[in-house]
This record gives sequence, C-alpha cells and structure tokens, in this order.
Amino acid sequence: MIPPFRRCILGALTLTSTLGLAACSTGGFSAAGDQVYAPGVNQRAKAEDGVEVGHRLIAAGQYELAIRSFNRAALANGMDGEILSGLGSANLGLGRLGQAEQLLRRAVKEDADQPETWNNLGVVLMERGKTVEAEQIFKRAYALDNGESDAIRDNLRLALAKSENSGNVTLDDDSYKLVRRGRGDYLISQTPEPL
Repeated sequence: MIPPFRRCILGALTLTSTLGLAACSTGGFSAAGDQVYAPGVNQRAKAEDGVEVGHRLIAAGQYELAIRSFNRAALANGMDGEILSGLGSANLGLGRLGQAEQLLRRAVKEDADQPETWNNLGVVLMERGKTVEAEQIFKRAYALDNGESDAIRDNLRLALAKSENSGNVTLDDDSYKLVRRGRGDYLISQTPEPL
C-alpha cells in the first residue's frame, strides 16, 4: 500500500506531466492541416528492380549509389553477367580501373554474348593504355552487335586510329562510350594528360 503523501506526489507528477504534454502538443496525434508531411511508405508496393535503378544512377553520374543498388540486386537475385557489367561500369565511372577490368572480365566469362559488356571492357582497356587488346575487344563487340551500335563503332574507330598513331600523334577526341544493356549509353571522356 502506498502512503497518502506519496500518492499525492505521484498524482501531482502525473498531472504535471500530462499538462506539460498537453501544452506542447498541437492537439493530439494527428497532423495539423497547415503542415506538410512526407507521404507514407506503401509496404505492399512492388520494389523497383535494383539493376534498372543501378543503370539509372550510372546515367545520372551517381556511381557509388549505383554500386549499392547493383549489390542489393545481387543479394536478391544472385550475381549474373548484367550485375557484374553494371558494377564494372560504375567502378570505371569512379576511376577504379583495376576493379572495373576485373568485374568486366568476369561479366564476359559469365555472359559472352553481350556486345555491351565487351564494349565496356574495351573502354577500360583503352583507359588503362592496353590499346592492342582493346582493339580486339572492340572488334568482338562490333561483330556481336552486327554493326548496329554507333557507340561501339565509334569506339572501334578510336581504338584503330590510336593503335595506328600510337607513337607519333595523339588524337584530339579521346572520349569512349560505355554502352548499357537495353536503351541508352554512357560517355566516358579520357582526361588529357598535362603538358
């Protein structure tokens, strides 16, 4: 049993805390009509495909976020050639050429029929100065694509011109195009070397 004086103290504390909360509150648990709140999350909605989100993030230049999206897609669906290709392209965008090359080589082993992946591997090799190998990779990508992609054709032309003029002349246009599966392509520009 609680002594009467303690009951009064407990009652006073309860009354004070209730009045204090009432004084700070705008009138209950519902939002006031004049305030703006973010919409709630629909827990039943279908989530966006992580691979598609990753490709969109690469196109927007958000390479770190793209890597996270591709990693989530790999956890959900398993690692496949498209995810490896996306990870390689995102790493290339971040300038991580070694990682990009490893991932893209794994991607072409996983799925050797995708000209986009071969093209992107060729871009990495060009960026790393492996012109002769890049030329062969671009030829393979061009053959797999049946010459339909302008980006792959342009990359092959650049590689051929660079290998022919490797010792004497530097090309004015050293920009290579990454190609995405599906629609769209990415552009990677090689930064000019300081004079």
